[in-house]
Amino acid sequence: MPFGAPPLAPDDPDATVFIPRVGGVPASSKWPVVDPDALRPYDSLATQMLPRLPAAEGPGRAVAPPRVEPKAPSIAKSSGQMAIASLVSRVTGFLWKIMLVWAVGTGVENDSFTIANTLPNSVFELLLGGVLSSVVMPLIVRSQDDPDGGSAYTQRMLTMGLTVLGVGTVLAVAAAPALTSLYLEQGGHANSGLTNAFARLLLPEIFFYGVFALLSAVLNAKHIFSPTAWAPVMNNVVVIVTLALFMLMPGKISIDPVRMSDPKLLVLGIGVTLGIAVQAGLLVPPLLRTGFRFKWRWGIDQRMKEFGGLALWILGYVAISLAGLTVNTRVLTSGDPGGVTIYSNAWLLFQLPYGVIGVSLLTAIMPRLSRNAADGDVRKVVADLSYASRISTVMLVPIAAVMTVVGESIGIALFSGGANSVTNAGRLGEALAISSFGLLPYALVMLQLRVFYAMKDARTPTLIMVVMTVVKVPLLYLCPVLLDARSIVLGTMLVNSLTFVVGAILGQVWLWVSLGHLRSRRALGVILFTLFASALGVAAAVVAGWIVPDLGGRATAWVRLILQGLVGLGVSFGVLAALRIEELAPARKRLARLVKRGQPSTHG
Repeated sequence: MPFGAPPLAPDDPDATVFIPRVGGVPASSKWPVVDPDALRPYDSLATQMLPRLPAAEGPGRAVAPPRVEPKAPSIAKSSGQMAIASLVSRVTGFLWKIMLVWAVGTGVENDSFTIANTLPNSVFELLLGGVLSSVVMPLIVRSQDDPDGGSAYTQRMLTMGLTVLGVGTVLAVAAAPALTSLYLEQGGHANSGLTNAFARLLLPEIFFYGVFALLSAVLNAKHIFSPTAWAPVMNNVVVIVTLALFMLMPGKISIDPVRMSDPKLLVLGIGVTLGIAVQAGLLVPPLLRTGFRFKWRWGIDQRMKEFGGLALWILGYVAISLAGLTVNTRVLTSGDPGGVTIYSNAWLLFQLPYGVIGVSLLTAIMPRLSRNAADGDVRKVVADLSYASRISTVMLVPIAAVMTVVGESIGIALFSGGANSVTNAGRLGEALAISSFGLLPYALVMLQLRVFYAMKDARTPTLIMVVMTVVKVPLLYLCPVLLDARSIVLGTMLVNSLTFVVGAILGQVWLWVSLGHLRSRRALGVILFTLFASALGVAAAVVAGWIVPDLGGRATAWVRLILQGLVGLGVSFGVLAALRIEELAPARKRLARLVKRGQPSTHG
């Protein structure tokens, strides 16, 4: 149905059923993403929208469509655990990234590992990831209305998925040198031999990524959420232990020549792959406890053809975004060693505020927005979009502004030490600072793409990604021409943020064409007030930095980070509160509740 058409009758087979997502659980928490450029807004399709099954026939009476109701005890028990698990997973995942820099620095060894560790996730996304999220998960839920409770369909889906994963993994390992050559610029400073060696050890992760995603889909369809939330934490624990063992081992990884028998190379490669295998294996016991038993069942279910067009657009989205990542990595490897590592970790820090604030916002607003879109209620969709955009502006612009001031301090405070020097850590912080202006555009692009998906439009997000990539690639290739080898990583981070600015503008125009008036005047007013408050916060943070004495590289960085961060954010949000910006109210109320909860009770 075209967007804006009257809602369908409840018993129409093309009407829409909505499955509520557990509160506080990020949409992408089920699939751990190594690729820093992997954008998966289409994850929301897996749980937000689902075509109804035809209603039972009956003369002269309307039969209510079947409802997919989560088990209340499971939801109530799991929601809090999953929110905690998501936080713990982020913290432990960030910790092992820091430990990796401590262990091997930001030189060619880390670059080789980072490129090789990106490959499994990229291949998995092309093989199964996007299609699994957007197509298979809804069909698993629908199959539960089958006479056998969906057992046959699930077995067929697992048979097909495991076969594709197994064949794809074997071919990828065999073609490791060809795959890594896509990411390495000829004549650059990357070490192709070490990258190939890591790739052979890490590419088996493809199979385990896929198994984890498939079993997560089955468990979530059965309303079992906690194992899929906590399994990535155990993966991170395994990797942390691996890195601790790696740092205790004497010597360094052999580079000239590269030897597959090198103990340190084997420990790092096998240990990281083992983490993904443990993550997947932890889902088997809870699946068996549901009574499900796997057996090979061949054939393609007829229902999969319903979403064929959607799957093709999702696959196109994934392929185009990975093409952009490939060019980005090739440009980085043409610069000084360490560029890939600095970019990857700077991008991880860049995404952190969005992961904490933006994802939570989208998780809360997407069910309502999806329902309004399915009903064709343009006015309410625009209201939801405008509200989410304004809250994103108020929360993220002050953070982005302060990040430009404390970026270098963040890099030195977190990543200097061990094998990594203060200079290289500061370079990482500079990359973060120079790209921070793209934080709000990035959040807006993620929001806009989810609005299109809520309108059952999988084509437009792919076309937007095409335009973003067409803009991004020439700018990336200009970096080695205009910048010295050391500054190429700064240029790529700058280009990355500029690309999101283009994407946000394009998405806004496209939504204006689709929806009409977007309440832009109100949003513009909020942006101007927030920029004014953020400018005052930046000025205060700079002044605060002047009073910090030189205590030595890392100690000075920590003091500046804490002092300038508190002062800058305090002034920014204080000015917004004084201006009585309405969009700040939810955060202010939440903070008041936390303070009230922390006060000792007077009863008792």
